[in-house]
Amino acid sequence: MNRRHFVHAGLAAAISPLAATLYAAPNAGSRFLLVFLRGGYDAANVLVPVGSSLYYEARPNIAVARDQALEISPDWGLHPALRDTVYAMYRNGQAAFVPFAGTEDLSRSHFETQDSIELGQPAGQRRQYGSGFLNRLVSLLNGSRAISFTDQLPLAFRGETQVANAALRLVGRAGVDARQSELIAGMYRDTPLAAPVANGFAARDEVSRELADEMTAASRNAINPRNFELQARRVGRLLKASYHVGFVDVGGWDTHVGEGGTAGYLAQRLDELGRGLAALAEELGPAWQETVVAVISEFGRTFRENGNRGTDHGHGTVYWMLGGAVRGGRVAGEQLRLERAALFQDRDYPVLNDYRALLGGVFGRLYNLSAGDLDRIFPGAKPLDVGIV
Repeated sequence: MNRRHFVHAGLAAAISPLAATLYAAPNAGSRFLLVFLRGGYDAANVLVPVGSSLYYEARPNIAVARDQALEISPDWGLHPALRDTVYAMYRNGQAAFVPFAGTEDLSRSHFETQDSIELGQPAGQRRQYGSGFLNRLVSLLNGSRAISFTDQLPLAFRGETQVANAALRLVGRAGVDARQSELIAGMYRDTPLAAPVANGFAARDEVSRELADEMTAASRNAINPRNFELQARRVGRLLKASYHVGFVDVGGWDTHVGEGGTAGYLAQRLDELGRGLAALAEELGPAWQETVVAVISEFGRTFRENGNRGTDHGHGTVYWMLGGAVRGGRVAGEQLRLERAALFQDRDYPVLNDYRALLGGVFGRLYNLSAGDLDRIFPGAKPLDVGIV
């Protein structure tokens, strides 16, 4: 990969390894929340590479227009759906973005890559499914209470330390459910319209299954963004009152079809997610100043749109870091100019900022952990301090 062209000339010099740094005793007073966007969200339509002509060539139907993107820098803009929420945090110095982030996993499988991230173990080794990286973190933070806001305890929290689990998912209802469909079909039984009505319901069910099966599976029963604002307030109250490390997942990001650009499906999901994150900050109140919220996903999407005006499974993505404990208002980490030669396998964002190194650097600063502690959380990973905490 060509790493000679950085978006900001002095950026590489600001990245310093933490491996040789020793910290004071762990500080368990700070709060960390991992928000996992299950399904692989389209990072290129969120932190928009407005300085790249290739982006607009590759996405003739779904690109976010330059004059609609919220100003970040000459190279980057933010999706306008986040104007009143995440962008407001960015303007207040409480949000930062790390592009070209991700894992070494090249499977482009939702499940394989989600598992890789949650376990946080070195690539190429046999996975230990009973040891997630957040559980290893909590075991180092004596006295810190942890909670997962999911249907089942996620891999990230599996391990020796006891972690609370509180499901938040709300199940939505279809416009016409199976019982209602049967009643309607019964109304037309023994009439000339019986066959067309039955065929119509059968076709609807088949199409719905085809479109929803992968989205549902990729989301692993995570809550829908539509419900996130209410649930985020509950998360905020619990974190403020009793817990210091948390995990919540939000599904609905597998945008193969009809993704939209400035408006449309993705824009609606981003608006809902942004309002939820803003509600979380409001509920935390003064505790927000001691909080870091990491918003991540298993991978990004293809740089080029597909024939269905959507995007397919990719590789590199963009991580968000939010909170009063974040040194925000900037785009951090190693970067390069988005030209065709820079794409991974001529299709995806490359991964220049390994997620284990990034989160290790965050944990080192946030909790005053030593190099040895960080190696217990992410074995074999060399932590990086990109200056966001």
